[in-house]
Amino acid sequence: MIQRKQTIYLLLALLALVVCLCLPIGQIEPKGMGVPMVWYNYGLLNDRSVIARPLPFIDLVITGILSLTAIFLYKRRPLQAMLCTISYLLLVAWYAYYFIVLYLDFQDHGTWGFRFAACLPLVAIILLVMAKRGIKADERLVKSMDRIR
Repeated sequence: MIQRKQTIYLLLALLALVVCLCLPIGQIEPKGMGVPMVWYNYGLLNDRSVIARPLPFIDLVITGILSLTAIFLYKRRPLQAMLCTISYLLLVAWYAYYFIVLYLDFQDHGTWGFRFAACLPLVAIILLVMAKRGIKADERLVKSMDRIR
């Protein structure tokens, strides 16, 4: 299981998702006399309160669970490839939500600053695509071996 390169890709994607869950994904410096807010996946955090926006958090948790599940489904390659596809589509939806909220909700509040963790889902997308390619290559290899027998 761990010898396969796609398993390593799936583990690295899972690691990127976990790190993204823990780090802030943006910061808002308000116009005027406001308090700066930091945007985590679970919501906005200022010095006194948390404004819940749990959709990105839920998206990353589901994607992480799917990636972890795909690691252990190494004997069922078509299902593993489908889970990779669903995972990176969920991460594309995470970015869609991120930019929609950025441009619709935070445009009037002040200056926006990206954080490093906002890049980690993109890294996970790339790793999931590489894992899917490895899974498809294994599937082609198994089918060619079946033809030889």
